[in-house]
Amino acid sequence: SKSLSDEENLKLFGKCNNPNGHGHNYKARLLISLLFSPQIDPVSGMVINLTDLKEYMQEAIMKPLDHKNLDKDVPYFAEVVSTTENVAVFIWENLKKLLPMGTLYKVKVYETDQNIVVYKGEETTSE
Repeated sequence: SKSLSDEENLKLFGKCNNPNGHGHNYKARLLISLLFSPQIDPVSGMVINLTDLKEYMQEAIMKPLDHKNLDKDVPYFAEVVSTTENVAVFIWENLKKLLPMGTLYKVKVYETDQNIVVYKGEETTSE
């Protein structure tokens, strides 16, 4: 964090505090809502076409984040600390712009098998 001293960053972020950066292989899972979303299409049997969903994920997640140094290559993270929590917010906000209103229920981002962040709009919980 640019707003903390080197000592504070080391204490807060531990081994993730590396001046040259460090990497993660994040996994993201999306949950689409039937509760507030449009009805299931009677012809396709789907709330959203999976081909369309894959395209939205490509545009909102893979294109801006895949094989990128978040702090250097993604403008959003120039001023926002690239924690897993903020990655989840970034994904949520990007997907929300593309998906039909009310279909996105939550985003789960896995930094590791033990470090998982769940984001549901304004509500964030760790599992």
